[in-house]
Amino acid sequence: MPHASDHIVELVVFTSLFLLVSVMGFAAARWRRAESLDHLDEWGLGGRNFGTWVTWFLLGGDLYTAYTFVAVPALVFSSGAIGFYAVPYTILIYPLAFLVMTRLWSVSYRHGYVTPADFVRGRFGSPTLALLVAITGIVATMPYIALQLIGIEAVLKVMGVTGHLPIIIAFLILAVYTYSSGLRAPALIAFVKDTLIYLVIIVAVIVIPYKLGGWGVIFGSAEQALGQTNPNTGAPRGSILLNANNQLQYVTLALGSALALFLYPHSLTSVLAARSRDTIKKNMSALPAYSFLLGLIALLGYMAIAAGVKPLGKDTNTIVPSLFDQMFPDWFAGVAYAAIGIGALVPASIMSIAAANLFTRNVYKEYLKRDATPAQEAGVSKITSLVVKVGAVAVILFLDPQFAIDLQLIGGVLILQTLPSVALGVYTRWLHPWALSTGLVAGLAVGIGMLYQIPNPNNGKDHFGGSAYKLSLAGFDSDKQIYVGFVAVLANLIVTVLLTLVLRRAGAPELPDATQAGDFTVERAPEAPPPAASGAPATLAGD
Repeated sequence: MPHASDHIVELVVFTSLFLLVSVMGFAAARWRRAESLDHLDEWGLGGRNFGTWVTWFLLGGDLYTAYTFVAVPALVFSSGAIGFYAVPYTILIYPLAFLVMTRLWSVSYRHGYVTPADFVRGRFGSPTLALLVAITGIVATMPYIALQLIGIEAVLKVMGVTGHLPIIIAFLILAVYTYSSGLRAPALIAFVKDTLIYLVIIVAVIVIPYKLGGWGVIFGSAEQALGQTNPNTGAPRGSILLNANNQLQYVTLALGSALALFLYPHSLTSVLAARSRDTIKKNMSALPAYSFLLGLIALLGYMAIAAGVKPLGKDTNTIVPSLFDQMFPDWFAGVAYAAIGIGALVPASIMSIAAANLFTRNVYKEYLKRDATPAQEAGVSKITSLVVKVGAVAVILFLDPQFAIDLQLIGGVLILQTLPSVALGVYTRWLHPWALSTGLVAGLAVGIGMLYQIPNPNNGKDHFGGSAYKLSLAGFDSDKQIYVGFVAVLANLIVTVLLTLVLRRAGAPELPDATQAGDFTVERAPEAPPPAASGAPATLAGD
């Protein structure tokens, strides 16, 4: 195991850059400061006034996290080609998001919506459906925050730092400056985080292949290593090409993950903080640059195989930090570690804000204090964001970190079930809210039930061993696999559509719609702040 005394230079560089962004986090409270941060539009959405560049860095820092930095190469290292699913899904999503997010931004600005559940509440007039969307979003987000800690922990392990105290200190600092500065803190820090990651990855894909003898050597070593038999399964570890049994999994995992990406509350928070529809359009066109970067990041898994890197304590998340430690001089390895560590702070901050906003607007204001003032809403959201971070740290301190990974797998399946209400709801109200609620619950049940059946022979777990469901578990004579979330959302849509047909034929009452056709085409935020969403939507002309 590494010792901290052998990594003094890396520790100094890592700590210095971490302190720099911490100072920036506190300074962000004065960056583009409004008269008061005692309003969710200001604290939780940065005043809805971020331009193209700020939004681009914010969304990049939000979507491409520290855990992505370590987990995608770790999957490629362990299984090969299947790990590259992350590349097509981050390409597929942007044309789809272009169509949905622009309209969602417009209607959310017009009505002062802060969360996706706010939109669902106004669009379908159903507090029950909005509550289901809010709870699903909070549950899906919580383990995602814990995973950012795992990314930091992997870096600290490689530097020989043991114990949980450094992580507690890091998240304490994060909690304080997020409380003070709100969304402005991760927006400002994202500039540093993304610049460091671009720098490190560009250097890595030039220097490491040169040191290893070229890409031919790297792919040759990967093909040989992945072809070895896994003693736990009796099958090869993986392959640099997809095989007949995982092609369906690859396609459905890429498509399902793409559909889920902008349903996460933290992704929508960054979108709603933009200044205009034009800002969203430009970002959906430019964000694929991060997808190119992600492809390069995935290749680090093959580089680690060729370099003979071994995971520390069988923790494959240490593969990338260990590769940097082996290939780079100490000072640059410290920069690379800082890129990963800071890469955890930006998404963790946004995620905690998003989860807090959901609780405040769709639980506290809707059910506990309907006459809450904007200042009270902001105060509750700030406190809730602290509680969310404490919960994430508690998962790492008191539970097996694998539990957080398992929960995140479940979270991806869960959040996908909000697709009909949020994404389809932007374009149509034909789906009845009672049917949407029933379909969401049905999708959750199918997804969790399928996940429960999946074992993991590598760690001996009988349940919740992954998100790839073997068709043989459902009685089919096939070893092909399919992504659970894809099946669950199909079940959700089938139940929703069929029940809508039944309800409309039976003459079920329509619930009020707070939106109008023109709300979906608002182009730009004027200087005046948008109106706050009311507790109960007004009945206006439908669209």
